[in-house]
Amino acid sequence: MTLSTRRQAKRAARREARRALPLWRRLLPTWRVTLGTLTALLLLAVGAFAVLYVIVPVPDPNAHAVAQNNIYLYSDGTTEIARTGAVNRTDVTIDQIPLQTQQAVVSAEDRTFYQNRGIDLKGMLRAGWNTLLGKGMQGGSTITQQYVKNYYLTQDQTFERKGRELFIALKVDQQRDKKDILAGYLNSSYFGRGAYGIQSAAHAYYGVDVSGLTLGQGAYLASLLQAPSLYDVKTATPANREKAIARWNYALDGMVQLGFLTQADRAATTFPDPIDPQPATGLSGQAGYLVGVADDYLISSGIIDAPTLKAGGWRITTTFEKPRQDAFVKAVQDELTDELDPKARPTTDTDIRVAGASVDPATGRVVAVYGGPDYAKQPYNDALRQDNQIGSTFKPVDLAAGLIAQHTLDGRPITTESRYDGSSERPVTGGPTPYAPPNEDDVDYGNITLRYAMVKSVNSVYAQEGVDAGLTRVRETAVKLGIPDSVRGMDPANTSMTLGTATPSALDLAGAYATFANHGEAHTPWSVLKLERVNPGGAVDVPKMPDHKATTAMDRSIADSVTDVLRDVVSPRGTGAAALDLNRPAAGKTGTTDSNLSAWFAGFTPELTTTVGLFRENPKSHAKEPLAGTAGLTRINGGAFPTKIWTDYMTAALNGTATQQFDLQTGRTNPDPGNWTPTGTPGSTPPSTGPTPGNATATTGAPAPTTHTHAPSAPPATTGAPAPNPAAPSPQNPQPTPSPEQPSPTARPTQTRPTKPTSQPTGTTGPTNSATTPAQ
Repeated sequence: MTLSTRRQAKRAARREARRALPLWRRLLPTWRVTLGTLTALLLLAVGAFAVLYVIVPVPDPNAHAVAQNNIYLYSDGTTEIARTGAVNRTDVTIDQIPLQTQQAVVSAEDRTFYQNRGIDLKGMLRAGWNTLLGKGMQGGSTITQQYVKNYYLTQDQTFERKGRELFIALKVDQQRDKKDILAGYLNSSYFGRGAYGIQSAAHAYYGVDVSGLTLGQGAYLASLLQAPSLYDVKTATPANREKAIARWNYALDGMVQLGFLTQADRAATTFPDPIDPQPATGLSGQAGYLVGVADDYLISSGIIDAPTLKAGGWRITTTFEKPRQDAFVKAVQDELTDELDPKARPTTDTDIRVAGASVDPATGRVVAVYGGPDYAKQPYNDALRQDNQIGSTFKPVDLAAGLIAQHTLDGRPITTESRYDGSSERPVTGGPTPYAPPNEDDVDYGNITLRYAMVKSVNSVYAQEGVDAGLTRVRETAVKLGIPDSVRGMDPANTSMTLGTATPSALDLAGAYATFANHGEAHTPWSVLKLERVNPGGAVDVPKMPDHKATTAMDRSIADSVTDVLRDVVSPRGTGAAALDLNRPAAGKTGTTDSNLSAWFAGFTPELTTTVGLFRENPKSHAKEPLAGTAGLTRINGGAFPTKIWTDYMTAALNGTATQQFDLQTGRTNPDPGNWTPTGTPGSTPPSTGPTPGNATATTGAPAPTTHTHAPSAPPATTGAPAPNPAAPSPQNPQPTPSPEQPSPTARPTQTRPTKPTSQPTGTTGPTNSATTPAQ
């Protein structure tokens, strides 16, 4: 019998034997069929697994996983201003996380983390079995799987998501280093108290940076990963508190078991109670205004664009100094808010708003701003708005332009001691549009110097002097000083430009006055010291910051000459008399606009420049309303509340610093720095007699005053400067003839500071040409 015949006979015998079995037994498959089926299924599963492993990609991170907040810090680099963004998370590198904290997390969450391939089959089978038994969807994930779920997928409890998690975890484990996976897990996990990521958790539970976590603190944060909300011992029930502490002990015991911690160190570790939950650091109070200034600077200077900034994850160290910022807020409260009574005066003491900014003139650093009382209640940042006229605070620009020109258009010299007709409503001649501005209270000052006209803020004089200097030159000077050329109200086609129809922000104006304080060297105000972001994977973005180099806006002698004149404004007879309470060398200028729609004081000491603006705005229509009647006063001038706020703030901001004297190089002998206050008494000579300027010191080499009783017949300049007259006196070409009205420095008496005025000082009105007033 052949081999083939024997095989056929055996198969036939097996069939006969099976037919002889009972029916139920014949329905069961033979072991051969069973083995073959199982082998086929196994091969099919392996093939399917291989196919799925290939076709299931590692997706891009989900939006929530990469969302971070921006953290804004004061200039000290540690005191937090605010956190912005929907997700409270700040990524850190693995090197920033203490090693013991890393080990505590591994001990609590996945003790085979450093050995497994990204998945735990036993845990997954156990979880699957419990799910089939109706115990709900169960976990069983490794740290890698949890990271994949947090970073790439969603929190949905479905078989489809769990399957994708498995394949992605395997791939991630093959493609990523264990350190990167652990860092990604700790940056994407939720720890409770609204904190995503271990950096935010360290701040939320212990008020420290992640790098400052102790062993016990790191172990507690590791224990929170299992049940973040339930295990917060400050809010947990007694039973959950016990569970949280038990979980903390489990993490530490695991560290001993894995060889990360000695038994002695374990025994010495006590449970570290976290701090009480803190309210979220949002944008309320001053925070929103400071964030707005910082963001505006970053975007407008081209350091980063708006979408990149909004994407989050940035740690932004600003130039703002918290003590000075707090001082600004307190000054507004003490000098203005406490004087208002909205209940008694609902039509005048409501909707009063303040805009302020403070800048270091030597560097351009913005040290404080006042954008409003509370960003949560008033989200518009008044420190940055460019829709309020600045009035007579613009007159120093007119004077600077005249000193740059050196001569009027018809050849007469312009110096700080040049004389003009100060008659109220004297028509300006030579201007492009008719203009005859009144002086405040319609006072006629007669024949006075430009210095004295600044002290008393005489409109008729500076309206004419600005035209004499050339309106185009006035505009160019303003822009060089730091006033943006895009603001409204600086059109040389309107004569009224000379009296401050321009609408720069408080920060813009502070930058311009800082140029005077810095001897003609201009810095664009800036508000961010450092910018950095940690990316997924540990790479750190550190955009290049500008160099902040100064540009020369004008010769030092001209800037210092303007400062010298502005020092006389802060005198007993000047409109800035209230600033004498600072008891330091100071210079500044008041400003009040037409119809009393705004009031300003812009001033500086050698080391700090600050502007304060006051206005009233209808909260519904946003129309500007007169300040008249505020706090029961008939009129609000720049010498009133703005100067008082300025003085209060500057007193606190400079407290503890040495008093600095002005170092002026004006082309004439400077006053004795030990006797810095200007001469004079609160009274003054009747204006029609042409009073002597308060600080018009004349020595050999000082320019002789030049009388300007009428405007030149030539039209205003539109381009370029007139040909200079080398024989004419000017700051650059002084004449030896002194003015008989100008006492020498040695004769200058020591000034006694006056009592703080109880009524508002006389200020100044601004432009009266309503046609040039911007729409409100």
